[in-house]
Amino acid sequence: MAHAYTKELIRQAFIECLDKKPIAAISVKEIADRCEISRNTFYYYYQDIYAVLSDIFHMELEKVLGQYSTTKSWEESFIQATSFALEHRKCIYHVYHSMQREELEQYLYNISGDVMQRFVLTQNEDIGAPEYACKVIAAFYQGALTQMVLQWVSTDMKENPADLVRYIGTLFDGNIEASLKRGLYTRPLVS
Repeated sequence: MAHAYTKELIRQAFIECLDKKPIAAISVKEIADRCEISRNTFYYYYQDIYAVLSDIFHMELEKVLGQYSTTKSWEESFIQATSFALEHRKCIYHVYHSMQREELEQYLYNISGDVMQRFVLTQNEDIGAPEYACKVIAAFYQGALTQMVLQWVSTDMKENPADLVRYIGTLFDGNIEASLKRGLYTRPLVS
């Protein structure tokens, strides 16, 4: 119990620091002082600052996977899945502009993939398109959503992302279902 509590303290202190400044400006001493623990205690739980960031993204991804609802649209599921990024825009901005950008990209890619795979499979229940078609369609939207969020971050996150996701959903309404139906009659390029 104390183990989980201390790790949570460290993660929260790191997020508070990252909300204010870039990763490179955050020290282990600063986090330890905020948590009222020693540096040795920090190192007992994490190898370095980057391990804390990785743990945060991993935990957020696990939370997203547990919250998915098949009753929601992909847009609502994606907005819910990216709630951490919305709540901590400065953190995301600082990670994006750091050497840990790849960690952020992988986190967003995984979230997008999970949301789209589940949504495509749910849509396919009444259609029955082959597995290959489902994978291709989900991968296409996974890449598009990941790029969309990265573009939003790169432009200083000025727009409301929920509005943007809903707008894209309106523009492409019915495309996943239509693609699945076309998947019934097309053969994959590879066997």
